[in-house]
Amino acid sequence: MTQTIAPRVRTLVLLFLAVTGALLAGAAPASAHAALTGSDPRQGTVVETAPAQVSLTFSEPVAVSDDALRVLDPKGERVDKGDPAGTGGTTYTVRLLGGLPDGTYTVTYQVVSADSHPVAGAFTFSVGAPSETSVEASAQSSADGLVGSLYGAGRYLSYAGFVVMVGGAAFVLACWQRGSGVRAVQRLVVSGWLTLTASTLALLLLRGSYTSSGKIGDVLDLTLLSGVLQTKTGAALVSRLLLLAAAALFIAVLFGSAQYRRNDEEKRDLSLGLAVGGTVVAAGLAASWAMSEHASQGLQPGLAMPVDVVHLLAVAAWLGGLTALLVALYRAPADTAVDTAAVQRFSRLAFGSVIALVVTGIYQSWRQLGSWSAFTDTRYGQLLLFKIGLVAVMVGIAYASRRWTARLAEPGTPGTTPREKREETAATVPATGGGAGQEGTGATGTGETAAGTEKTATATAPTPVSTASADTDTDTDTEREKPAAVTGSAEVRAEDSGAGAKAGGDSARAAQLARQRAAVATARQKRLRDADPNRFGLRRSVLAEAGVAVVLLAITTVLTQTEPGRTEQEAERAASASSVPSAPSSSSAQGTGAVTLNMPFDTGGKDGKGVVTIDLDPARVGGNSLHVYVERTDGKAFDVPELKVALTLSAKSIGPLPVVPDRVSTGHLSASGVQIPMAGDWTVEVTVRTSDIDQVTVSKNAQIG
Repeated sequence: MTQTIAPRVRTLVLLFLAVTGALLAGAAPASAHAALTGSDPRQGTVVETAPAQVSLTFSEPVAVSDDALRVLDPKGERVDKGDPAGTGGTTYTVRLLGGLPDGTYTVTYQVVSADSHPVAGAFTFSVGAPSETSVEASAQSSADGLVGSLYGAGRYLSYAGFVVMVGGAAFVLACWQRGSGVRAVQRLVVSGWLTLTASTLALLLLRGSYTSSGKIGDVLDLTLLSGVLQTKTGAALVSRLLLLAAAALFIAVLFGSAQYRRNDEEKRDLSLGLAVGGTVVAAGLAASWAMSEHASQGLQPGLAMPVDVVHLLAVAAWLGGLTALLVALYRAPADTAVDTAAVQRFSRLAFGSVIALVVTGIYQSWRQLGSWSAFTDTRYGQLLLFKIGLVAVMVGIAYASRRWTARLAEPGTPGTTPREKREETAATVPATGGGAGQEGTGATGTGETAAGTEKTATATAPTPVSTASADTDTDTDTEREKPAAVTGSAEVRAEDSGAGAKAGGDSARAAQLARQRAAVATARQKRLRDADPNRFGLRRSVLAEAGVAVVLLAITTVLTQTEPGRTEQEAERAASASSVPSAPSSSSAQGTGAVTLNMPFDTGGKDGKGVVTIDLDPARVGGNSLHVYVERTDGKAFDVPELKVALTLSAKSIGPLPVVPDRVSTGHLSASGVQIPMAGDWTVEVTVRTSDIDQVTVSKNAQIG
């Protein structure tokens, strides 16, 4: 039943890479946490005269650089002047050149939200009348390229390093203090520290390019780095590096203390000091995320940041401690194997961590989502549901682990019975007492002749050598090692022939026998430990729990880069409202709601009969959405070669204003941003062509605004 950790570690690493890769591949291209909620001029509007400036309003404060806001004319030339400026709150403006000609202008923006994520987008407005433009309104963000991918990977590694370092140290300090002397556990915690330190340095260097150009060549740009250091995120990363220096001292004391023997009072004082200092350092590291991520913005930041710190510490204690337990179960030496009491202490620690996660998670979910519909209607909510499901799976597996732990603690189970303890004691005593006694005899020669010593050594040498070979190797290698054991016995007897002349040779042989007997005892302890079915079941359940934890950590890190559901829904509502200019204050300008017009048509040719339905929403002055549905007389949707819509206000001699809708699906066409400049009784004309020569125009009136 003995298993090695290497294949399982490789499996977990591959699982982590696969999950994070899949999540990155399915992530939204620009998962910003601030959204454009308004602009002046508004998106898609037509203004009579060119404005003196363009203003943009976001859902939260953003950081703007000198080149953050740009306005391009129909030829793609910049027509903005000066640097962007904030007008207070969340509105930012950029001035325009004077005497701008008529046409369609494109506004592009690339800013950084208050929770450290890049925001990019574009929209258009027209002066006088719309025109064709050579500018492509793209929302491509600097976070979408290679630098963005590297920055995302750095975030994943920083979370993983924090969890392993803090959770592993907490496991040693709170659950298994003997583990401070286990080399495998030491390497685990130190690797977490190295990972967190390296990823933090990488994030600091990548930050400038990540929020500006997105070019890999700008990573070492000292000007960008200087700008990053003046931001909230830069300050958080520098603070994290300073705290990691203190964490290195903590780790050195935690593992260095295992080399010295202390009385109980000194151990208690040292443990208390390490617990207090470690908690302060861990909380400071967690705060470096809380002060620059979701918790620092939005509702109740003063409460949200401490809650986020508690949440991160609970994650680290649970998942990091679980990783340390997994390493201890598989890699700890037989003489310092993790005991049942340590597993029970970690079980209680994990239970408390889960309680903290549930309480803080409920608050964070309410704060980030705001409504039940956000669970299913937003990407953040969908990821959160997946995370909740994974936590439920982990809790179920943890319950199984608690059952295995309870069985280990029951009297009479293998590995804890008095019989096993007697076997281990019997195996240990000869390895120390016997070896020491022989060495003393050989060294002093008191009461023993050379021949007597040779006789004793010859009688005892073959047994431990062959036993060590049989017990320390695997079952398949036992037979192969037997000739070596016999040869070893012959060599020992050959050496003993001259032992009477040289007591030093007898001493070296006795020391060798002591080492061999110690190896026998260690191998026997390991075989007895691994043969315990309860311990084997615990190892398997902890391994399964760690596998789910890898996926859970990946989901958690992706959530930090996803726009919260509350922000997404608020931005959608604001964007929908901002796409329609404000109506005049007179009562005649109030919208009458959506208008639906059904117009039968007959072009006179084959398949020339049908019904065209027009939906105009909200049917008021300003921007409107137009949907056209074409159906046969039997109600089946079908496509026509050509369909045009025109709007005319005869009372004011306005129009016809042409509208060319785009095909959405079979028999469904739509157009957005249809501008209706004045209220009144408008005529909606629809021209339908069903063949090269068959065409008809039908019309109906609709009251607008």
